[in-house]
Amino acid sequence: MSAGTRRTGRPSTPVLGREVIVRGALDLIDEVGAKGFSIALLARRLRVRPSSLYNHVRGRDDILAGVRELVADPIDAAVFDTLPWDEALVSWARLYRAAFAAHPQTIALLATIPVSGAHRTLRMYESVVAGLERGGWPIASVIPVMVGVESFVLGSALDLVAPPAMFDPGPDSPEVPRFAAAVHARDDASAAQRRPAADLAFEVSLTALVDGLRTRLAAEIAAQGTAVDTGSA
Repeated sequence: MSAGTRRTGRPSTPVLGREVIVRGALDLIDEVGAKGFSIALLARRLRVRPSSLYNHVRGRDDILAGVRELVADPIDAAVFDTLPWDEALVSWARLYRAAFAAHPQTIALLATIPVSGAHRTLRMYESVVAGLERGGWPIASVIPVMVGVESFVLGSALDLVAPPAMFDPGPDSPEVPRFAAAVHARDDASAAQRRPAADLAFEVSLTALVDGLRTRLAAEIAAQGTAVDTGSA
């Protein structure tokens, strides 16, 4: 090969672009956590100057909006188009938990920044809201229902990645015999069902949550009917 001949083929590093930046940011958050994430560190990881990032993204908020989209992309809200609201909510909650359990370091970060800019995630929320409204939920109750489920799911995602012996009292067991017995019974049930203990907690609580929401919706619909009857009397 002559000195003037240029090699062809793929570059050794990906060409910088928004997707590369956002995926790099998610990988970095997964590794160092929310507190360790910074634009400067991200730029070093991508082997560019921080100023180079701004040719492709508007800033930190834009990067984190992209990270939110990547994390939430596996959460399929299309079930709200075909299933009753309660069945769809159960499916959505399970997918939501799995998505954030795969990236637990993002939970504290994304829970404290606005969702604006995360367009794919916003469309997912639009499907959830539309499904709940079709199910009969009053518009004023839709966001409280959705946020309440989200709060439960995110806590469950953290529980899924917590150490298995989180509740084991160890040598303190004699001081809390009923608690220790309950923990051991939970572990026995987990082993018998061949499922993580966190899954057992999630499923029993999700069932109770959705049952409670069904009761709440029935009460709201009854109250609306009473108000209409009273107004027309």
